[in-house]
Amino acid sequence: MDRAQARQTPFTARFQDFVSRCAWGEIWTDPTPTRRERSMITLTALVARGHYDELAPHVRAARRNGLTVEETGAVLLQSTVYCGVPAANSAFAVAQRVPAEESGEDRPRQPGTSP
Repeated sequence: MDRAQARQTPFTARFQDFVSRCAWGEIWTDPTPTRRERSMITLTALVARGHYDELAPHVRAARRNGLTVEETGAVLLQSTVYCGVPAANSAFAVAQRVPAEESGEDRPRQPGTSP
């Protein structure tokens, strides 16, 4: 949300206001489903629609909302069945970069290796 608001222009102001009020003000504040569950739904929807430019910020948000790396992978794996291999393959590539970006590394580590 902060990233979108930072890019706001006079032309996009009404759109950003609408999104902020509806998505963040109503949808994400509704306690059912939980924020964690809502993150799983959002990740799947982004994969299904091919919105990979929005995926990394939502992977980060999912982590803040309680999803583990393993659970994120499970969500993406399930999306393979319903969204297709190419879509899930692209999603895995984006999601794999997130931990490396968060730690400031150039490339992600393989599981079980030290920094």
